[in-house]
Amino acid sequence: MTDNASFARQLRLRRLYRHGDNRLLVVPLDHSVTDGPVTGGRRVNQLVGRLAGAGADAVVLHKGALRYVDSQWFTRTSLILHLSASTTHAPDPDAKYLVAGVAEAVRLGADAVSVHVNLGSASEARQIEDLARISADCDTWSMPLLVMIYPRGPRIAAPADPELLAHAITLAADLGADIVKTACPARPQDLAEATAHSPVPVLVAGGPPRAHPSEVLSYVSDALSGGAAGVAMGRSIFQSDDPGALTARLADLIHRPASDAELARIDLLQTAI
Repeated sequence: MTDNASFARQLRLRRLYRHGDNRLLVVPLDHSVTDGPVTGGRRVNQLVGRLAGAGADAVVLHKGALRYVDSQWFTRTSLILHLSASTTHAPDPDAKYLVAGVAEAVRLGADAVSVHVNLGSASEARQIEDLARISADCDTWSMPLLVMIYPRGPRIAAPADPELLAHAITLAADLGADIVKTACPARPQDLAEATAHSPVPVLVAGGPPRAHPSEVLSYVSDALSGGAAGVAMGRSIFQSDDPGALTARLADLIHRPASDAELARIDLLQTAI
């Protein structure tokens, strides 16, 4: 959390970081705008309730979904309102458009907002401009900002390249992000390189769905050892056989104190950079 944030922004950030350890388990539930119904037949209200009860720090939702979600769940988890949208049917699926604003998020009681930027996309200029405008609005309304930024586009040959990820993280932070979400390289040492100089916490995306909970836990453990402050993971959680049970195991992994062996591994990765 930044020291120069306003009281209201600090208050929202403290609700988001409810464990006080600068780590987060965020479950995005915004996929339906992009892909259509994807939650395996589970109603959103029921799903949010299970995630909140199991220890998810926040869920990401579009504004219309809040009409069907009980506000009581947000005494146990935080609401991040997603402001960006696109669909897989668009001529350019990498293009992202603003479909909500910060003032709406304040009115709806959100603890933070998120925007999506695809670095290297054909519409990169407009997406960065949108990010800058939302960042300014976040300053006006004292609203924390999560930037979901990925190297994606016709000129991006290696979207998980650590140097490219570091550029994406830096861009988001320099334009006002409080938290950044981006892709996760296959090797923890590459993630450590990408996150080494970030002034804000970096969450890794969940990536493709994983079939077994042990695969999910292994992925998250590697991400934490590579310098991630947590994960923003959707499909692997909400399409699992038991989203609540998997969320509880992930929350325990992310928020428990690191062992001496884990700390030594993190130090070794950082020293190698």
